[in-house]
Amino acid sequence: ENGYETGEHAPGLKLGGCGAYKAAHHIIKTHAKVWHSYNSTWRREQRGMVGISLTSGWGEPVDPHSQTDREAAERYIQFHLGWFANPIYRGDYPEVMKNYVGKKSAQQGLGTSRLPTFSVQEKTYIKGTSDFLGIGHFTTRYVLQKNFPFLQVSGYHTDRDLAELVDPNWPAPGPKWLYSVPWGFRRLLNFIKTQYGNPLIYVTENGVSEAVQCTELCDEGRIHYLKGYINEILKALNDGVNVKAYTAWSLLDKFEWNKGFSEKFGLYHIDFKNKNKPRYPKASADYYKKIISANGFPNPREVT
Repeated sequence: ENGYETGEHAPGLKLGGCGAYKAAHHIIKTHAKVWHSYNSTWRREQRGMVGISLTSGWGEPVDPHSQTDREAAERYIQFHLGWFANPIYRGDYPEVMKNYVGKKSAQQGLGTSRLPTFSVQEKTYIKGTSDFLGIGHFTTRYVLQKNFPFLQVSGYHTDRDLAELVDPNWPAPGPKWLYSVPWGFRRLLNFIKTQYGNPLIYVTENGVSEAVQCTELCDEGRIHYLKGYINEILKALNDGVNVKAYTAWSLLDKFEWNKGFSEKFGLYHIDFKNKNKPRYPKASADYYKKIISANGFPNPREVT
């Protein structure tokens, strides 16, 4: 969407209304081809696995007793995670996504939906092409129904007919979009369990950047974030979710899309102004090291 609809990210194309859907369509088909290639050529010899890593937030209805809010929250997830996961695990795009994009396309007077379709052969070829599901997760939104007026040029955001809200009490240790809402992760993981047959899950990205660089490398916000989210993964494990591994995002400060080096997600700070790029551990690096060595949460007295 950022690369092929809004043009915010590379390659910077503004193909409003259809670019993101076409790009995703090719990604899904290409992923399936790679999986089949590995499956037929290398799996027997290497005994490896091929999966896909998808990033998704969690959408919580503003009013859990409101059917329209619950349906809006469902659309939020299906337009994020389901867009890619549903074809791979269930054989086609989510029904709600096909219905909404199709309806908006018809309103625009288009003969066909802006959401591409898979042939019967493609559905069969794509379904089941993931030995594990990689999940990147960072934050949560409250979601409610919002009817967008008829637009001659509709796009990914207006197709969904929803609005996103945040709780001002949620901690925001990093960028404006990334609020710390640990309980959303457990709900997302349980959604995956229910929707896709409890697949093997690797958490491939989970972390937060700091808004202000502390000279003492005291990133307490990241420590609280990691503690909260890892704790919710443990709860999900107790729920029976098949989480196999967890990866904190990220080991080092690095180039962050169009934010460049200004947004720092690393457990280790890098001095980019120094030609040798020296690395310095932040407080979170020591905390995460203790979690790894203890294979669990360290005693709070030991942390201090």
